[in-house]
Amino acid sequence: MLNQPLKDRIVNYLLPCVQAPGQYIGGELNSVAKDHRTVSGKLCLAFPDAYSIGMSNHGMQVLYDVMNRRSDWACERAFTPLADMESLLREFRLPLWSLETFTPLGRFDVLGFTLQYDLCSTNVLTMLDLADIPLTAKDRTLEHPLVIAGGPGTANPEPMARFIDLFVFGDGEESLPQVCDEWLRLKHAGGCRESMLAAMAARLPYVYVPRFYRPVDNSNDRPAAVRPTRDDVPCLITPAVVDDLESMPAPTSPIVPYVECVQDRIAVEIMRGCPGRCRFCQSTTIKRPVRFRSIETILDIAVESYRNTGYNDISLLSLSTSDYPRFDELLRRMQETFRPLGVSISVPSLRINEQWRTVADVLNTDRRSGLTLAPEVALDDMREQIGKQITNNDLYEGCRKAFENGFSRVKLYFMCGLPGEREADLDGIIDMAETISRLGREISGRPVAVVANVSNFVPKPQTPYQWNAMQTREYFHYAHEHLYRRKRLRSVQLRCHNVESSLLEGILCRGDRRLGDAIERAWRLGARFDAWSEHFQPELWRQAMAEADIDVERMLHVSYPVDTQLPWDHICIRQGRSYLEREHSRSIDQLAKG
Repeated sequence: MLNQPLKDRIVNYLLPCVQAPGQYIGGELNSVAKDHRTVSGKLCLAFPDAYSIGMSNHGMQVLYDVMNRRSDWACERAFTPLADMESLLREFRLPLWSLETFTPLGRFDVLGFTLQYDLCSTNVLTMLDLADIPLTAKDRTLEHPLVIAGGPGTANPEPMARFIDLFVFGDGEESLPQVCDEWLRLKHAGGCRESMLAAMAARLPYVYVPRFYRPVDNSNDRPAAVRPTRDDVPCLITPAVVDDLESMPAPTSPIVPYVECVQDRIAVEIMRGCPGRCRFCQSTTIKRPVRFRSIETILDIAVESYRNTGYNDISLLSLSTSDYPRFDELLRRMQETFRPLGVSISVPSLRINEQWRTVADVLNTDRRSGLTLAPEVALDDMREQIGKQITNNDLYEGCRKAFENGFSRVKLYFMCGLPGEREADLDGIIDMAETISRLGREISGRPVAVVANVSNFVPKPQTPYQWNAMQTREYFHYAHEHLYRRKRLRSVQLRCHNVESSLLEGILCRGDRRLGDAIERAWRLGARFDAWSEHFQPELWRQAMAEADIDVERMLHVSYPVDTQLPWDHICIRQGRSYLEREHSRSIDQLAKG
């Protein structure tokens, strides 16, 4: 049921005054607009970033498809408006709306945020405020939607705990419908918001309701763990897991955006989880177990998606695509099906191992996009310490085969600031990039462009490095300067991630509930789109941290004893905390031997 008056005001008065107005109008190919009078419940999926980012998120397309397959629920979308649109909405006193029916977000039964990364926190507040929904969960009544959040950014939910009614952990295909149905059932049964949330916390093991937990006493001023305040809510929250990925429907009619997005292609998830044991990687731990789709199912999804969208690029999506058990056969079958149609197959997330040597022989993707590889570090002994089981010989041999097959560009991803990092590890980053460039020239007779992207290591929650300290601002600046001085070849481009944004990411992912005050203060000072370099204002965050009395140095740059209770310990991973402790200990042993 379209809210025509609101749409008319937006179209007539706002859209002519903003950049990329197509991101605010809805009605894209394959979007679903249901008559609200014919459904029992209304869900809005809220992505706290711009449309061009959110529409590239495969998880959002999956959940949109899952909920709209049901006749009793309407599922719609909303994104964070850019600064020009936010200003106009406030000036005209108009609410943030859903793209499908222009319904104000405050009129939905459930508002579901995807926290895809840590630097989206202030965008959540922008969306709540523009929807006229109280920022803090304790101030909401039954007149307001249930505000939920899921995604990788919930691995430590405490910094956002004051703003979210409940967090949903793990796979969303089955858990999201259950949460929505339970909320609707409880609303119809009657009762207060508090009692309804308590019932959900007690009945759904993958649900965390922060109001029923409180931080423990923390005499040493370190980030505080939490404990339940009621006997009927769990001490530990266990993630929802889709056991059979093969039988789970995939979106075969994904929405085709009006405006250019970060990823304009079909994405087909071929497997979930990663068999690797990289100690720095949060996805490795929170996405387990490893599950696969069959080749026939993948082909069916890809063909139907192609027919329903017209995209000419298909991406085989997973954390480690080349670890798919029959990867060579899958690539061959995909090429046989789509090469005659002029459709290219993109293969991101390639693991560099012995199989990678042969994979480079059968790759027949769009060579203009080049290869994207993540060696993470450049020396084999450091790679062993971080748990990434690849070797430089495999990397170089695979690149050689790829260059022989016509590839002429390589993008590499590294980290600096890892535990035990030496100057030789920094030198190795440049040496590896320049070696690959020379190798390409040797084979093709022309320079091969190599881009070395260097991020700053953040010890993430739910990883074996969660007890480690993060390197200081001064160290990262030294490391970046060292890399730039070391580079010699013009064919190699070096890109180092912004130090201030990395430090903020570390604070937001490793902090406790006290950070909620700093997040709100930063937002009120004007912090928006902190993941965008052109919008990020670190001075606002420094002021907010100081006003909220957050000891940033202690939170970031002091390591924890392994027996320390951490703010996220109530969130389980499949392997358990003991696995993280063992891997942490092994890392220390390997460092000592090195």
